[in-house]
Amino acid sequence: MTCIDHYATGESFDIWRCKKCGFLFTQSFPAENEIGRYYESPDYISHSDTNKGLTNRIYHWVRRFMLARKARLIKRHSGLSRGILLDIGTGTGYFPHYMKKKGWRVSAIEKSPQARAFAKEHFGLDIDPPETLEQKEDKSFDVITLWHVMEHLEHLNETWETLNRILKDRGILVVAVPNPTSFDAKKYKEMWAAYDVPRHLWHFSPAVMQQFGAKHGFILTKFLPMPLDAFYVSMLSEKYKKSALTFLKGMASGTEGLFSSLATKERSSSIIYVFRKK
Repeated sequence: MTCIDHYATGESFDIWRCKKCGFLFTQSFPAENEIGRYYESPDYISHSDTNKGLTNRIYHWVRRFMLARKARLIKRHSGLSRGILLDIGTGTGYFPHYMKKKGWRVSAIEKSPQARAFAKEHFGLDIDPPETLEQKEDKSFDVITLWHVMEHLEHLNETWETLNRILKDRGILVVAVPNPTSFDAKKYKEMWAAYDVPRHLWHFSPAVMQQFGAKHGFILTKFLPMPLDAFYVSMLSEKYKKSALTFLKGMASGTEGLFSSLATKERSSSIIYVFRKK
């Protein structure tokens, strides 16, 4: 199908599906040295931290709720109250700041200079640029997290190989990504906001994510729904459709998505995957 970049340029990009494994990917996405301009909208909340508009204010509220949930998830699945954590694609630094306050030794990586500067100014965090990932020592982290980041990474196989190398043998890898087999993805089709072309290069179904982990020496031990994402994504999707009563229609669709994911986790708007090394 063909999707539109609603955030920055209005350009169209095709999404293709592999006939063999079902993997969805954005075809002919911009090269790594050219894609920066697609992130330059002041509305791109992961980098700008904007409070503009009701949808973004809801995003901030949900993020505060999710920080505590993420910390509990990590404690439960790692078995650790404190440890060494690496957060990749950390955005404006809210998550590493929260985990640092919980007593974790935290390293973080972020591509956007704007987001790194925000994290430094507001939280005193020294965030590393992406090229430092390859410099991390073998088996040096108890936990590695990528919250809505894996779908942005051009060098996908190389990244998975590095993650396996730098994670401790008893460590956990936590990956959260949008789910193209979700209730809201099927409802909105090419208008589904979480396709977010061309910033999202890859679109991982639960089956494909499990295959990727296995390919690179990981076992999927748990996957957990992120049902609140359906509300934010649905409101954005209604906005892209130029619907009247965007907020109300988005809330209604999000509620449908919530109940759908409670019945079947594979229909959640986004999913958190917890991996261990083989």
